[in-house]
Amino acid sequence: MSDPRSDRFVRAYLKTRHLVLLVELGRHGSIMQAAQAANLTQPAASKLLGELEHALGATLFERLPRGVEPTRYGKVLIRRAGAALAEMDAAYQEVAEMMSGLRGRVALGAILTPSTTLVPAAVTLLKARHARLNVSIEVDGSKRLIERLRAGELDIVIGRVSDGSIADELHFEPITDEPHCLVVRAGHPLLAARGLDLADLARAAWIVPPADSVVRDRIASLFLAQGLDQPTETVSTASLAVATTLLLGSDMVAPLSTELVKPYLDAGLLAALPYELNLRMDVYGIVMRRHHQLSPAAEAMLEALRETAQRPKPAAHVTHIKTG
Repeated sequence: MSDPRSDRFVRAYLKTRHLVLLVELGRHGSIMQAAQAANLTQPAASKLLGELEHALGATLFERLPRGVEPTRYGKVLIRRAGAALAEMDAAYQEVAEMMSGLRGRVALGAILTPSTTLVPAAVTLLKARHARLNVSIEVDGSKRLIERLRAGELDIVIGRVSDGSIADELHFEPITDEPHCLVVRAGHPLLAARGLDLADLARAAWIVPPADSVVRDRIASLFLAQGLDQPTETVSTASLAVATTLLLGSDMVAPLSTELVKPYLDAGLLAALPYELNLRMDVYGIVMRRHHQLSPAAEAMLEALRETAQRPKPAAHVTHIKTG
């Protein structure tokens, strides 16, 4: 049962200008800049903020010498205000598109591997059914994509949910995990090595994901577990194109998703080293906001993703040889 005080606050007091101001304060950290972005005078913005804090009985922003900083209460309001405004924008777009005879639009986010495998196949299926549907695709890490999903900026995410504190806000449909292998160019000297171990690999030049990556953390843990120093010669990138180009032109090694590099392995351009990483990522899947009604466009995208995910995948021609 809803709190009647909440109903009064939302239905009788809260206005769109409050929501806009909250979002702009979170974005700029300055009442003056937020007021300009919200098309308000600075006194009017200060008054609106004071009214909100009085109505809620909580301090939403700490006043600092050079701006404002949201409190934990302010962060909640900023996130929810952003989601509410995104919903109203989506409603406007949906109605406008229906009136103009368009099929709508959907904003999809995906981590790297499904962005090059599952997502293109699903979008191809979707466009075959709804040619006039507009699809935007954002590729990023799961953490940032989930933040954008919660803010209402994305309709669906293909990624992982690692933060248990927000799990009750989300609906997760598992797809698969991501076995990884150590990839090198065809003809790499290490491919002929016998008894290849992690100490040998530590002396190689590595291509690694960015510092906030789960793969980067787990690779670091492998070296730590065996008492080895981390590789000293590294290039950090989240780009598959950059990684494969570097691999093809050097003796570097890279931990990559087997599914992601399957075309290169099948073509004989790249090869998997005879070393079993035993590195499997947490399952990724389809993530949506719980209790949120998808638009018709997003529903069609969801159906295409589910159908594509259920198709059997051809295996990559990779042979792993366990060493030591």
